[in-house]
Amino acid sequence: MKKITPFTSSDDAGTVLDNGGRFYNLMTKAGDGIISGPELARAAGVYKDKQSMVLFYAMATAALDEPSKLAVRAALSDDMKQAYKEYCPQTLLPSEAETKGMVQSAAIITGIPRQIDSRVDFKGFVMIPVMTGKVMVMVMSPILDRYDVYEIWDDEDGEVFLIAHARGAEKLPARKISVGGILKEMKLEKGEEGPAKKFLESLYYSELS
Repeated sequence: MKKITPFTSSDDAGTVLDNGGRFYNLMTKAGDGIISGPELARAAGVYKDKQSMVLFYAMATAALDEPSKLAVRAALSDDMKQAYKEYCPQTLLPSEAETKGMVQSAAIITGIPRQIDSRVDFKGFVMIPVMTGKVMVMVMSPILDRYDVYEIWDDEDGEVFLIAHARGAEKLPARKISVGGILKEMKLEKGEEGPAKKFLESLYYSELS
């Protein structure tokens, strides 16, 4: 998971985002006033995942004032402006995420995280792809085998929501942060009944002052 330090000015944003892309992006040029897909991908640490690019962009520009946000957005290439409209993330409190969050959509959730360590107190499963011969099948795996899982709560009523990131990544700080990722659903254990719970597969976070 990548830590984002939000931009403090449109000039700061332009320096980081209008970066020329990676060495093999021969059609892009740093400092030309246009923020293209390859340039945003480089800044976001991805390659072709537009949903993650837009999530990074939204979090990195979140602290700018409105005129600065508009100036940076105007510099986006046409395809990235369209991607922003398509993938613009939801901004949610932990107490809102379960009811308002849309599965497979990007979301930014702000609150205080606390890691879950006990397998006795927490059970949940995710579907993972596994090759069986030449056939790809989906199997259930305990979420704690695949992710470090946290509860995150807001200041209003203490309700919590689950966030998760790849095991072995840097631990999240126990202070108020914004976490960005993709909303997904956990599966119930066989024999259990009830609606599937959502969780945020986190990709980025930023600390709040």
